[in-house]
Amino acid sequence: MTSAPLPAFCSPFDTTWPAPLALAGAHLLRLRFDPAQWQAEDSARCGITPVPGVAKRQSEHLAGRLCAREALRQLGESGTPGRDEDGAPRWPAGTLGSISHGAGQAAALVAHSSQWQGLGLDLEKRLSVERARKLAGEILTPAELQRAGDLPNEGFALLVTLTFSLKESLFKALYPLVRQRFYFHDAELLAWADDGSARLRLLIDLSPAWHSGRELNGQFALYDDRLLSLVAIPA
Repeated sequence: MTSAPLPAFCSPFDTTWPAPLALAGAHLLRLRFDPAQWQAEDSARCGITPVPGVAKRQSEHLAGRLCAREALRQLGESGTPGRDEDGAPRWPAGTLGSISHGAGQAAALVAHSSQWQGLGLDLEKRLSVERARKLAGEILTPAELQRAGDLPNEGFALLVTLTFSLKESLFKALYPLVRQRFYFHDAELLAWADDGSARLRLLIDLSPAWHSGRELNGQFALYDDRLLSLVAIPA
């Protein structure tokens, strides 16, 4: 199998893992895209069902699905994830993955379901200090806010970005398993380190297996002005 040419609004695929991210058996694909160069015919030319909305939304969706399709190809599979009735990606049998996009970049992570039962990926542009201060109360629990209180401005903004991103990844990893929505205050970031490791804890009962107090590992990488996080649950 060979990959089809990308539309003009997309850069070539980047198959490298930003250090120190790593996940056995998984494939990560990224690309940059320019919504201003997106054309209405691009989805049809790529054989991908478009979503309704403005150019920004349609270009994000297409860029993310192109990453997912190429990641599946590199995994030795074929196809493009569709959409469930709730909008979540629907992966080909025997596979699972996660898609993220925003601020001109898209990424997809895929693996075989025999190795992983949950994957969550999130790509974010680092928050400014002003925006982090404004959003902190919506994203951080009271305990997280207390722990972050003594951080300098830049450190605080990074922590809010990291907490937001890891909780997004946590939701993406768990939602297909529990089919129950949960929110930022339903989990907390317990620890994170310069080696890209992180630890999260649920604060809500989602199922008998995924109950309040259950802890999970996460990973993250910083590059350019972006933060990429993932949560992976072994099969």
